[in-house]
Amino acid sequence: MNLFKDILRGVVIGIANAIPGVSGGTMMVSMGIYDKLIYSVTHLFKQPVKSIKTLLPYFIGMAIGIVGLAFAIVAMFEHIPFQTCMLFIGLILGGVPILTGHLKGVRFNLSHAVVFLIFFGSIILLQIFGGHGSDVALTVTPISLFKLVLVGIVAAATMVIPGVSGSMMLMTMGYYYPVIGSVKDFITAMVAFDAPKIIHICMILIPFGIGVVVGIFAVAKLIEMLMDKYEALTYCGIMGLVVASPVVILMSAPLAGMSVVTVLTGVVTFVIGVVIALCLGK
Repeated sequence: MNLFKDILRGVVIGIANAIPGVSGGTMMVSMGIYDKLIYSVTHLFKQPVKSIKTLLPYFIGMAIGIVGLAFAIVAMFEHIPFQTCMLFIGLILGGVPILTGHLKGVRFNLSHAVVFLIFFGSIILLQIFGGHGSDVALTVTPISLFKLVLVGIVAAATMVIPGVSGSMMLMTMGYYYPVIGSVKDFITAMVAFDAPKIIHICMILIPFGIGVVVGIFAVAKLIEMLMDKYEALTYCGIMGLVVASPVVILMSAPLAGMSVVTVLTGVVTFVIGVVIALCLGK
């Protein structure tokens, strides 16, 4: 049962990472597994068996979410955007009680408030001034492959940090649709047993994957160090990122001209999101 629940959690994280504007890191926090995953990543070489046993179900779920269910969520954003936004807001806010549990007994002062506001405001400003870059053409050249490694590092770093959307960062840099397109083309080539195309796409995706791995390890280690030395301040910063996430999602949602039915169904999907978050956070 726990294995199945961990895979479902991974599916939620994978979908969140694949959707621009939604943060996989926030979903980890909301489901109460952020600390565990960070610890497993940073101790992968010290405790390989334990870490792999912990991480594997989540990676399986993330693969399912990114490759499969994410496309369904993209369609939902196209046809019922407000309801889909409310679903993710419910998923985020449903996990806030788990996050506040880490701050029990803390004597708050001005520094805690400042850290919260800085991280809250940074996510709002990123949404306002982020912009979208034009899509780049993925080619198999040394410079292009080196760029893909760097892009993978940035994408992974933003995927791990709560409140920051890795896919939105990819979109800003112009790599979101090219990378997603390469993943789709890879699946199509695998089904068709098109070996030359598989090799060509792997030469593009492997450097990106290497960057993702490097980025995850680097940021996970940094976050672990901050939690060890400045636990309360770190969680205040994370709280600012998490609380800002629903605001950011609503900023990108089509709110003008909504009907009563749209609002009511949005409330329903919000409640569904909260319930899912509470169930997966247990």
